[in-house]
Amino acid sequence: MLVGIDGRGAVWYRGTGIGTYTYQLLKHLKEREEGQTYRIFWPGEEYLSLNISDQEDFRQVEAKENYWEEVFLPKAIQREAIDIYHVPQNGIGLPREKKCLQVVTIHDLIPYVYPETVGRKYLQNFLEEMPRIMESSDHIITVSECSKRDIQYIFDYPAEKISVIPEAPEPMYRMLSLDAAKDFLRQKYGISGNFILYLGGFGPRKNVRGLIVAFALALKEMKEPCRLVLPGRWQKESDPLEHMLHALNIADKVILPGYVAVDHLPYFYRAAQLFVYPSFYEGFGLPPLEAMACGTPVIASNTSSIPEVVGDGACLVNPFDTVSMAEHIYRLLNDEEARLELAEKGRKQVKKYSWAKTAAYTARVYEKMLKAKK
Repeated sequence: MLVGIDGRGAVWYRGTGIGTYTYQLLKHLKEREEGQTYRIFWPGEEYLSLNISDQEDFRQVEAKENYWEEVFLPKAIQREAIDIYHVPQNGIGLPREKKCLQVVTIHDLIPYVYPETVGRKYLQNFLEEMPRIMESSDHIITVSECSKRDIQYIFDYPAEKISVIPEAPEPMYRMLSLDAAKDFLRQKYGISGNFILYLGGFGPRKNVRGLIVAFALALKEMKEPCRLVLPGRWQKESDPLEHMLHALNIADKVILPGYVAVDHLPYFYRAAQLFVYPSFYEGFGLPPLEAMACGTPVIASNTSSIPEVVGDGACLVNPFDTVSMAEHIYRLLNDEEARLELAEKGRKQVKKYSWAKTAAYTARVYEKMLKAKK
């Protein structure tokens, strides 16, 4: 069996959920090598084999915006006799002309569920492409039961052709020395003392606004000083959040370190007293599991896929109820025993996930698809 996989996301989207998924899936599939051969298609490098002297090919590259999907892939798949072609990034980039069995990983259908929270260009592309992707796919992999329900409901896709295969934290997320983590943040970022951490972007769906309000409410009751740390690029859509910090008179209690290198994130997780994930909607949601793997107690939303992912390893809250969120933040910050107990539950929960399992279950999907064809 020869499986072709679109590996572009591992390069283009590294540091995002889809980039992590693609990178780790490829890595662990290659480590298996159980009678299967994988052909990985990488960005840029594939065009090196293009014969520039072939004027017809050259004209197609110049004329077609979607050359990859419309010309290159169908030819390559047929020429190399690929049995199954897998697109991990929500099916975007699936060949226009079907030359073999096709499987896609649909991480979420957020443009359908929360269209107001995604960029206009991405929304348009997603809504235009997804019906074709669904129709052309012989099987769909998704990352949670929540996303499976969305796929079934929105597209009436057969349940038996959908496999739920969860993601996992990367190996770098682990229990570091607490003292070493604190020293690193103090020396590298000038961050010291107690703090609550949030990671995951600043778009409206992430509900950072609700977290800021909850933090401001909890802060009024706190006896010990505590700050809120929000790593990430503070983009234009986030400007109203900065106005909120000043309006609530907590700007000096919130740290905005800006972009943080991925390999620095374990230090942030480990040094935090609490990790809070207030998102309204996630197809999976890796940050809570990353925090658990680092030994940090987690408060997370009780919506979408998050409860099934975190199980009893996190304190679940209603993301629309900032008062309740504030109460849970305050309670855990003032109860060390409860934090330790929650962190222990988180460590047990996160052990259920591994990229080796993700790769193994994905390989089984390939085998199942090929057997069904025969």
